[in-house]
Order: sequence, then structure tokens, then C-alpha cells
Amino acid sequence: MNSAPTYVTTCLNVIALFTQYNAGAQQMPDLPTLLKDVAAHQRLLDQIRENYTYHRIRQVDDLDKNGAVTKTETIEREVFFVNGRQIGRIVKKNGVPISPSEEKAEQERIRKQVESFSKLPDAAGTGGRVGLIAEILKVVNVSNPRRLQLNGRATLAFDFAGDRHAAAHGMEQNAEKKSAGTVWIDEADRQVARLEVRLDDNFHVGGFLGSVQKGTRIVVEQSPIGDGLWMETANEQHVEARLVVKRYRQNVHIKDVDFKRFDVESLQKISPPSR
Repeated sequence: MNSAPTYVTTCLNVIALFTQYNAGAQQMPDLPTLLKDVAAHQRLLDQIRENYTYHRIRQVDDLDKNGAVTKTETIEREVFFVNGRQIGRIVKKNGVPISPSEEKAEQERIRKQVESFSKLPDAAGTGGRVGLIAEILKVVNVSNPRRLQLNGRATLAFDFAGDRHAAAHGMEQNAEKKSAGTVWIDEADRQVARLEVRLDDNFHVGGFLGSVQKGTRIVVEQSPIGDGLWMETANEQHVEARLVVKRYRQNVHIKDVDFKRFDVESLQKISPPSR
């Protein structure tokens, strides 16, 4: 009996795909080397990212069985980073600034988070989009490497689909075996510009009490914002899930805006020192 394809075999297959020539086209880079470049750039930029703050607007639409919106909630947060860990301070709910009492409680929560994260090792460069793609590649087959233009920039793209025979470790990789999608990597900056993932089969969580349903999909976009820094600017999710006998359907729209340089005064406004 043939053994399941290993990660090394998958990488070798990817290399073969990426070293093929199209007629008159420039040679494609091999994927492992490309991802090493992306990871190295991401680690460097994660350090730069510590100097920025921005606003994240997250809108959640509850849907009925026909896909019609039944309820909408929006939360806006001011986001910053401490030791590579993201912190979000709530500033608005459904477009309305939070009340003074909510603001006081939020300031205290943020102060505790800042103190806690300041004592932990620096987590910059661990995980993120690069980590997600690396994990996905362990349990998928890759195809259709190509060059194209995305937002006016030269971009490398490839498709992937879960390999049902690949050995998976942990819940995330088991879910990724049932997924498919496409990733776009900016050729000049070696940054993930766009990632699309969809679930092609139901995935059980917590035994048989719950499951994420086929058709769930995520689209993530990252863009250059200056100083050679790329940040996530949009995240669209369509989620279908079942918990016991109840089914949930949601559209989640996340937009990151108003990027600014971060300084000590900003931190004091966001999280004033305890007295």
C-alpha cells in the first residue's frame, strides 16, 4: 500500500510546477524559496508594524436560510501592538461612541492587557498569513502557478486543494484538508497580497456537537501603506455553522483604515497608567 504523500513530496511537486516555462515567459521561482522570502520580509515588517496604530471596523450580518440579513452589528476598535500581540480598544458600537462608563471599563481592560503583554516574549513574526499558508501547504496539492497583475503590481499566484490522503496534525490542518483556494504574492515585496480559502466539505468541531459547513469562505487582502509596510486592509468571511440543532449563517466584513505612526503619547491616551 502506498504511504500518504509527505510534506517533502508536496514541496517537490510544487517545485516542479513552479519551474515550468510558459512560452516565452520568465521562469517561475520555486515555492519553498518564495515562502522563505515572504516569511523573512514578514518578520522584518512585524517589527515596523509595532510603530503603527489603525482603526478596525467589523460588521457582522446574521442571515436567514435564504441569505437575507436579519440583524447587523458593527464594532469599531483602535488597534495597536505590544510585543507583537494585537490589542483592540473599542471606540464605537453600531456607529455610536461608547458611553463614559463603557470607556472607563475599556481603558482598564486595555491597561491590564498592555501590562500583561509587556511581560511576554516578543511574538512578532510568528504565525499570521505566512504561517497559515505554510500550514495549508502541508496538506494540499498546488497547481496552476502563474504571473498576473493585481492592483497594478506584478504578482505570483497559485491554486491549492486539500489532499484527503495527507497526514494532518491538529484540528486546523484537518480542516485545511477539506479546503481549496488561491494565494497571491506580490513579486517585488514578497508579501501576501490576497488569500482566498473555501471549505469544500463539512468539518466537525467538538465531536458531533458542532460543525463548520461546506461553503464557508474567507478572503483576506493586504496592501502597502508606506515605509515598505504591508497591512491587512480587508477581510470578508461567509460562515455557515451548526451547533447541536441550530444553524448559524453570517457574513463578516472587516476593514482596516486610518493607519498612523504610533508614539508614546498615543499609548498614554489608549492605556493611561494606573494610579
